[in-house]
Amino acid sequence: MLEETSAEGRLSQYPVIMVKAKTWILSKYFDGFPKPSNFELKVEEVPEPKDGELILEAVFLSVDPYMRPFSKFRLKEGEVMIGTQVAKVVQSKNPAFPVGSHVVGRGGWRSHSLSDGSDLVPIMADWPQGVSMSLALGTIGMPGLTALYGIEEVLALKEGETLLVNAAAGAVGSVVGQIAKIKGCKVVGSAGSDEKVAFLKELGFDEAFNYKTVGSLEETLKRASPDGYDCYFDNVGGQFSDVALQQMKHFGRIAVCGSISVYNDTTPQTGPYQQLTIIMKELKMEGFMQSRWGNKHPESLRRLMGWVKEGKLLSREHITRGIENMPAAFMGMFRGENIGKAIVAV
Repeated sequence: MLEETSAEGRLSQYPVIMVKAKTWILSKYFDGFPKPSNFELKVEEVPEPKDGELILEAVFLSVDPYMRPFSKFRLKEGEVMIGTQVAKVVQSKNPAFPVGSHVVGRGGWRSHSLSDGSDLVPIMADWPQGVSMSLALGTIGMPGLTALYGIEEVLALKEGETLLVNAAAGAVGSVVGQIAKIKGCKVVGSAGSDEKVAFLKELGFDEAFNYKTVGSLEETLKRASPDGYDCYFDNVGGQFSDVALQQMKHFGRIAVCGSISVYNDTTPQTGPYQQLTIIMKELKMEGFMQSRWGNKHPESLRRLMGWVKEGKLLSREHITRGIENMPAAFMGMFRGENIGKAIVAV
C-alpha cells in the first residue's frame, strides 16, 4: 500500500506497514523489592510515521538500578517503564535516520517506538564489526561515561593513588576499576559473590573481596589498604559507606554515584551520621550524574571505544533473551545475579 503525502498529490514511496509494539508498563509504584505485579505487558499499535518521523525496533534493552528510584518521579502508574535501548530504524521519513541504521534512544521498555529523532543518538559510524552494539548501553554508553566522569571530573584521580569502589563487578564499578588501573592507581573492589571477586581479579584489581562473607568490613578495608583511601567511588551507600568513610585519608574525595543498598527499603535507614568524620578528615563528597558533561559525550565515547579496541577495557554482559523477560531481568539485577552489564536481547 502506498500513501499520498505531497502537496502535489504525488505518491510517496513509503510502504505502510502496521507495527505492533510490546510494552511493559509500570502498573503500580514499587513498594519494597520489585514484584511481578508491578508490571503489565501490553500490545499497542505504533502510529504510522509522518514526515520527519521514524519507527524503531529494539535490539537490546538496558536494565539499570536507577530505574527503581527514578520511576517514582518520572512516571505515572500506567506509563511505559523508563529505559534506554539500542534500536534499528525499520521505517523512516527522516533523512537523518535511514532504514537499517542503529541508534541509542530512551524509548523505555518497548519493542517498537515512534520517534521524531530529537532524542536519538546515532551509533558511531565506525563502530567495529567485532564489538557488540549492546556495549552502547554499557561500557561504551551511560555506565562507561558515569565511570569516566566520576574518576576524572569528580574525583580527579591521580597516578599512584588508592581507589575503593563497591558494586565493583557491576556495569559501572567494573569500568571504574579498569580506568583507575589505566591511570596507574591501586584499586580495591568489593562485590557480592566469590564468582564476582574472581572476575575483579581477572580485570586487574589489586584487592577484591566478597562483602557478604568477610567477618568485619572495617578490618577487611584496613588490610586491603593499611594507609587508607585517597578516593572512594560509591555505588552502594548505606552501611558500607558508613564504614568506608572512616577509612578515607585526610583530604580524601568521594564520588557518590548510586545508593543501591537503600533503593528497595520501605522504611528509610537512619544514621550513623558522618558529618564529624567529613569535617575532621576534611573530605570532599559529591553526588553526580553523567548527563552533566553531555557536551563531552562524543569524545568520551571514542576514548572508551579506543580502550576497548586496545584490550585495556574488558566487558562482561549478563544477557537475558526476550522482551517478555524484562521484569525478571530487572528483579534479578537487584538480587545480584548479573556480572557486568545487565542486558535484554529482544
